[in-house]
Order: sequence, then structure tokens, then C-alpha cells
Amino acid sequence: MMSLLNELQPWHWAVLGIGLLILEVLAPGVFFMWMGIAAGLVALLTWLVSGLSWQVQVLAFAGLSVISVVIGRKWLNPRPVDSDEPTLNRRGEQYVGRVFTLDQPIVNGEGKIRVDDTTWKIRGRDCAAGTRVSVHGVDGVVLLVNCEPAD
Repeated sequence: MMSLLNELQPWHWAVLGIGLLILEVLAPGVFFMWMGIAAGLVALLTWLVSGLSWQVQVLAFAGLSVISVVIGRKWLNPRPVDSDEPTLNRRGEQYVGRVFTLDQPIVNGEGKIRVDDTTWKIRGRDCAAGTRVSVHGVDGVVLLVNCEPAD
């Protein structure tokens, strides 16, 4: 094992980097990619500076891996993926701004409303059945509503 470590060459690091990039494709999570980049940088470093001990190479890989993961996370977090359906997995937010008619009254600030084929809990000012309400927000699985004045 020690003889293998003593003979680490730039191509060993390049193969590790390519392997980590392939692993990223198979198990996406944007983590192995940064470690693959670090391995590629160590390959470049060992090619430029011959005679680096295996300990220095492994420490360089560890340090560059941490640095590349931190930089990668900071670079990706402020850039969320834009979607043409931003409320796709947040069903309640899809109803914000819509107006519905109460089938049952809101009593003590709570009630239920029928939206399409689903019954939702609602919270708002007490209103009588038949009153129109507009959804202005969502709190978990509860729609927050305002009673609209009668026309």
C-alpha cells in the first residue's frame, strides 16, 4: 500500500477526478462534482510541481475539496433555478388572489371551503355562508382569507 501511495502520479488524480464527475452524473447532488474538480486541480499541481510527497497531495486534495465545496455552495445558493411553475409543489399558494364563495360560515375565525375537488381549512374574520372570500395567504395547509364586501 505504501509503495502505491509513494508512486502517485498526476494521472491517478485525473482518473479520480473523472470518476467523481461520473459519480456525480449517476448520483446527482452537486457534491461529487466539486471533489472531482479538486482532484483535477491536484492532478495539475502534481504535474506542475514534480516530487510532491503523497501526504502533500492528499492534504491538497482534502483542502481543495473543502474549498471547492464551500465556493460551489455559495455560488449555487443565490442562484435558484427559475421555474415556469413556481408554486407547483406548494398547492395552497396557487390559490392566493382567487375568490371563492363560502358554503359554510367562518366561525371563531376558522372554517372550511371547497376549492375545485378539495376541502381546505380556512382562517379569517367570521363571515356568513354565501359570502365571497379572497385568499391572501397560506399558513401551512390553512388558507388565509378576507371576507369581501357584498356587491
